Amino acid sequence: MARSKSFFFEAPSDEEIDHNSETESDNGESGVAADPDSEFEEEKRVPKSKKSQSPWDFSSYSESVVDEHSRRSTTSIDDKISKVLKQHPIRTAIDYDSDEHSDLEPHHQEEYKPDEDDEKETKSGKDGKTFFATVEGVSFHSNSFLELHLSRPLLRACEALGYSKPTPIQAACIPLALTGRDICGSAITGSGKTAAFSLPTLERLVYRPKSRPAIRVLILTPTRELAVQVHSMIEKLAQFMTDIRCCLVVGGLSIKVQETALRSLPDIVVATPGRMIDHLRNSMSVHLDELAVLILDEADRLLELGFSAEIHELVRLCPKRRQTMLFSATMTEEVDDLIKLSLNKPLRLSADPTTKRPTTLTEEVVRIRRLREANQEAVVLALCSKTFTEKVIIFSGTKKAAHRLKILFGLAGFKAAELHGDLTQSQRLDALEIFRKQQVDFLIATDVAARGLDIIGVQTVINFACPRDLTSYVHRVGRTARAGRTGYAVTFVTDNDRSLLKAIVKRAGSRLKSRIVSEQSIKKWSEIIEQMEDQVTSVLQEEREEMALRKAEMEATKAENMIAHKDEIYARPKRTWFVTEKEKKLAAKTAKEVLDKQKGNRKEVVSAEQAEELKMKEKRKREREKNLPRKKRRRLEAARETLEDEDEIKGEEQHKKEKNGMSLVDVAYRRAKAVKAAKRAVDAGRITRKTDKKSKHPIQKNKSRTEEMQELFQNDMSEKRQKRAMGGGGARKKSAFKSKSRYKRR
Repeated sequence: MARSKSFFFEAPSDEEIDHNSETESDNGESGVAADPDSEFEEEKRVPKSKKSQSPWDFSSYSESVVDEHSRRSTTSIDDKISKVLKQHPIRTAIDYDSDEHSDLEPHHQEEYKPDEDDEKETKSGKDGKTFFATVEGVSFHSNSFLELHLSRPLLRACEALGYSKPTPIQAACIPLALTGRDICGSAITGSGKTAAFSLPTLERLVYRPKSRPAIRVLILTPTRELAVQVHSMIEKLAQFMTDIRCCLVVGGLSIKVQETALRSLPDIVVATPGRMIDHLRNSMSVHLDELAVLILDEADRLLELGFSAEIHELVRLCPKRRQTMLFSATMTEEVDDLIKLSLNKPLRLSADPTTKRPTTLTEEVVRIRRLREANQEAVVLALCSKTFTEKVIIFSGTKKAAHRLKILFGLAGFKAAELHGDLTQSQRLDALEIFRKQQVDFLIATDVAARGLDIIGVQTVINFACPRDLTSYVHRVGRTARAGRTGYAVTFVTDNDRSLLKAIVKRAGSRLKSRIVSEQSIKKWSEIIEQMEDQVTSVLQEEREEMALRKAEMEATKAENMIAHKDEIYARPKRTWFVTEKEKKLAAKTAKEVLDKQKGNRKEVVSAEQAEELKMKEKRKREREKNLPRKKRRRLEAARETLEDEDEIKGEEQHKKEKNGMSLVDVAYRRAKAVKAAKRAVDAGRITRKTDKKSKHPIQKNKSRTEEMQELFQNDMSEKRQKRAMGGGGARKKSAFKSKSRYKRR
């Protein structure tokens, strides 16, 4: 009997040079083969003579970064770093590693031992029943794509991409989706969810009425990069179906090109919610009246605060008679609410439990104590210089922190790329492309890269900033150990992140490891970072100057265009927005407040260092405001005054409400107190008594308006008569005016 091998769903790409050696090492792992519950079984490999295609290609969606920099007269961050290093050379990691005083104590891994506080188990309220029961009679197993009744062009495309056997979620989803049923699918990261909804959708489009072109499929994703990836995947799957057209509609790319493509009525539209609503409101002849399939990829992320209103608006604009499919590795309460509103008798397909971790993933934590929080950058540099040296994604909490890490890595001599919202779309796609082709070893990113991105060969994920909840953690670490490959997930945990640490311990169980970074290595990198501070400041200063110059050029170009094409610009219909920039910022602020409320432990203890940092932040803010132009300063002051007035009005309203709701005893007590205070003030001579005035002038009845006017007129006339009498007994002056009518009457 032949020895059974473990199954790996792989999408081979052109960057995997050591494919055979990697496969052998993966098969050698006992963890995969020994797992009795594993859904992955033996597959027939694609012959080595055939080179399979790569499903992803990010470079073809925008202009190159070099062309963009030359057009905008700017330089890349790598050029700035190399320029600074030439002016002020510093000792890099390579110099320190070749030094005699290198690390005597290497980094090591040990079993995780929770603290006394962490040992207390917390019961979560979400351990009840899920929204859907398990679907009976659905098979999560299939030997080949031939059994799923797909057409020949799709089978050829699967073979070209190296897909020979469906994964569990694909085997369950494709037959049901072909019947037009609404589906809510969840599976572990890297299990082929994109192909699970793309293949049945393309199969259904084969039988569409070709004489009547229309937008029949809308796929919504939370990020631009994920939309590009899904579009690229559909293009590759439909490469032998020449009559099917797919359109990409995302922010950051040319809106006019997208408008033209939408007017030509493509069969499939892959979009982000904001840009799609923009086109539906402002572009002529763009509608969703003929839509047959609506797909929400990473549905839980789409329905987070800030996206929820846009998704509900798009669902409202779609026809009621449609097929709706939702996919994600994690499902939340918001998704359940949307399912109740927009899905018709849906099926829940859960190929794997939500919290099931890949068997080939090694999870580690690095405890950052309160006194060591300032050395967090030194810890990550120490790990990347010795232990995790290639194919690493580092997740940062903010865009500024990610950019600072990119500069530090560049100055330290590491090849790194950055991916966050402050970059242009060309720069973001270029960062993904060069990391995919292994031209750089590290990708420093925010949560933009946490969802859905399938970059083959990622060995390690480092959570430099701890994720806000377990859902974010699951998606971040899901970038590695995909489709049966091995991977490491290292999370930096501070004292404020204990609740998340408990959740990770509960999820990983006894497999969680603790990574100990040597003190000498941290000390060495702290000294290097101190030396780099001047270079970091100069790079950031150069960027600010370049940005200011670029902004001035843009304003000048805008003014020139307004003068040259004034009539044409004002002739265009005014664009309307579903959500304005102000509302977006407000929504983001509300979301942040909600998250802060959820993380109550963050507000309990504030260290002296944090308090000092907050103080310095406020001081810097005041200094920045002093340097602002007068107009901007006045606007800020006016805005602050308005906010203060609004707060006062709210306070008064609240006070009135409280007053209206007081008991009689409280009212009597307050009145007595007020009388006492008035009496004291009178005794002290601060106010005069009103009773004396009332005694001199008795109360009179209020007169009407006409009576008051008559009295004023009479008083005025009497004053004039008195003046005339005093002026000489009525003798007229020579210059006095004489009316001619008097003489005519005589």
